[in-house]
Amino acid sequence: MKYAVVAPVAAGVTADPVWMAAFARHLEACGFESIVVVEHTVLLTQYASVYPYDPSGRVELTADTPVPDPLDLLAFLAAHTERLTLATGVLVLPNHHPVVLAERVATLDVLSGGRVRLAVGTGWLAEELDACGAEFTTRGRRADEQIQVLRALWADTPGGAGFHGEFFEFEHAMSYPKPVARIPIHIGGHSRAAARRAGRFGDGFQPLGVAGTQLADLISEMRCTATRFDRDPDSLELSLGHAVPKIDAGRAEKLASLGADRVVLAMPPVTAIEEATDMVSACAQRLGLAP
Repeated sequence: MKYAVVAPVAAGVTADPVWMAAFARHLEACGFESIVVVEHTVLLTQYASVYPYDPSGRVELTADTPVPDPLDLLAFLAAHTERLTLATGVLVLPNHHPVVLAERVATLDVLSGGRVRLAVGTGWLAEELDACGAEFTTRGRRADEQIQVLRALWADTPGGAGFHGEFFEFEHAMSYPKPVARIPIHIGGHSRAAARRAGRFGDGFQPLGVAGTQLADLISEMRCTATRFDRDPDSLELSLGHAVPKIDAGRAEKLASLGADRVVLAMPPVTAIEEATDMVSACAQRLGLAP
């Protein structure tokens, strides 16, 4: 089992270079596999969209919470770590043009020595997508094309890559640098569409905000879709969520029994770095991680 920890964006510390460098180094020293950072290009003081991961329908972040660009933040953390995988969770695909994104992610991968994992989603905050110039109602079809564009541009294609879709089109395109190896693209979300996208285009699936029968149904949807498109469902990683203060070996075993390859652990909104590192150390000890 691999264990990832999400940087506590709600604490307002993820744009603090001293805090984040110390936190990432401590995760690495404790034996965690990866650090995960979230994305919101903008937050809104007023919005009609419904946040799907809280019964209130409202996101826990205030509009003035610092949410740094995830790729820039991970590039900074790459310079302060040596082995820690650098992951998004999740990057909001509609906010990005895939041709530009392909170069940015590949650059981060090369400069970090091949340590990138890209978890992506289609976004829930329509007002954010509107501000970025993306149409909310077509975001799923666009995401399917965006993943294919990334793969096309990262491939070593003689004469350059080409793509002809509904939203993106180019020919003879050369994008360098190339990633060190295949960059895993994991799909995050709570819908059947997300599960199908993971099965068809992803290297993994990270179900968000679901449990029980709903979770089992989504995993089954991912696996069935992979089979339908002649992909091996057993080759796709499954990342399931839990919380840093609550996870222990027994709970991890239950997640493993559901098929989890990785547990993505959420941090409470801790602002003091000493409290955060103590919490992480205790978690690592409960899980028996090797420093």
